[in-house]
Amino acid sequence: MNLNVLREMGLALLFVLLQVLVFNQIHLLGVAIPLVFIYVIFRMPLSLSTGWLLTASFLLGLVVDIFSDTPGMNALACTILAFMRRSVLSLYLPHGSGEHLADVPSIKEFGMWLYVRYALTLTLLYCVLLFVIESLSLFDFPYLLLRIVSSTLLTFVLILCIDSLRQNREKRL
Repeated sequence: MNLNVLREMGLALLFVLLQVLVFNQIHLLGVAIPLVFIYVIFRMPLSLSTGWLLTASFLLGLVVDIFSDTPGMNALACTILAFMRRSVLSLYLPHGSGEHLADVPSIKEFGMWLYVRYALTLTLLYCVLLFVIESLSLFDFPYLLLRIVSSTLLTFVLILCIDSLRQNREKRL
């Protein structure tokens, strides 16, 4: 097996463990939940076929669901997120400039502004999907909106920090 594939699988396992054991226990001000395991979906290579991307994302969400006692919510949200990833990226790229991008999305490869828009949009999309699926109604819309916005911001800041730390670590190696 390729060393990069093993490294990415180890990263996915680490983020799932961190999500289940640490981040699911954090409820900042009772509303914001950091959902950092979606960073694994952000980092999947752009050259990965859609079938593999959807399957890997579904399995990632399913594993989090199994250990978080959330019946299929993360699996569904992760699958939709993976499906929308390329479309979200194409929103921010000038027509025809996608072939010049690196294969693995990161701050270093995309540049700060493109990566911020990419990560923020995907994080918002994921939080909207997850919390709407969880509530199954818009009964308490202000609370739902507060959960979506606060979790999006918390997750987004943590993902930027993780990507920056990862880039600094790779630079030193």
